[in-house]
Amino acid sequence: MTGYGRAVETVNGREFTVELRSVNNRYLDCSVRLPRIASFGEEAVKQAVKASVSRGKVDVFISIRSECGDEVQVTLNESVLKEYLAAMHRMVEEFGVRDDIQVSTVSRLPEVFQIEKPQVDEQQLLNDMMAVVRQALESYDEMRRTEGKALEQDLRSRGNTILSYVALVEQGNAQTVIDYRTRLENKLREVLENTAIDESRILTEAAIFADKVAVDEETVRLRSHIDQMNSMLTSGGAIGRKLDFLLQEMNREANTIGSKCTDVNLARIVVDIKAELEKIREQTQNIE
Repeated sequence: MTGYGRAVETVNGREFTVELRSVNNRYLDCSVRLPRIASFGEEAVKQAVKASVSRGKVDVFISIRSECGDEVQVTLNESVLKEYLAAMHRMVEEFGVRDDIQVSTVSRLPEVFQIEKPQVDEQQLLNDMMAVVRQALESYDEMRRTEGKALEQDLRSRGNTILSYVALVEQGNAQTVIDYRTRLENKLREVLENTAIDESRILTEAAIFADKVAVDEETVRLRSHIDQMNSMLTSGGAIGRKLDFLLQEMNREANTIGSKCTDVNLARIVVDIKAELEKIREQTQNIE
């Protein structure tokens, strides 16, 4: 979701500078800063951002500079100025006050100057501005695509690492049942000494134990979740929320596997699986 884009373009005598910056956020939060002359275009900019971005806190900064310098025209209101001066001269003649009339004094009087703003074609200004906004969005998306490819490679790599750990758990889990049966049989032989051992009892106990520690269902689902993640990464689009949910399911399977593992080495492998899932979760926060 983090990104930056910038575009500068001169259109119809005006230079537009558009900058977009975004950071992670659960939802889309867009704020736009516009000069007063184009304040009417805020909603159009937000809609353009919304069409390209689904999550993140996006700040848009737009400045406009007129090359002609004709945005504001200041003219002297001669009729008002003449009346002011006439009144001041009467004050000097009739009341004997000192004549200290200066330009700096007169210029501060109300309505001496007329400030005229030329008519602005708002639709044309909006069209010109939005053309530059779209350029900035293209730059912004290009940066996000570059970072997205790196994120995709990292997530796929971590998914493959988890699959390799799952294979070790599956192998170790089968060996755990074999080792349990051997320990059980040796223990019975030690206790019963020369008495014949009931083989069916050993098989029953081993089967009960195997059922308790079986992780086949969990590992199959975990593999399926990794496949789903890879499919999402291939399909593209806004997948951040889907990945959030999928990671919750992955963690649930990992926790169940951990609760069933009685072997210390397998428990360590499960810890490694959880560590990789946490790293994926952290990276997912950057995905729209």
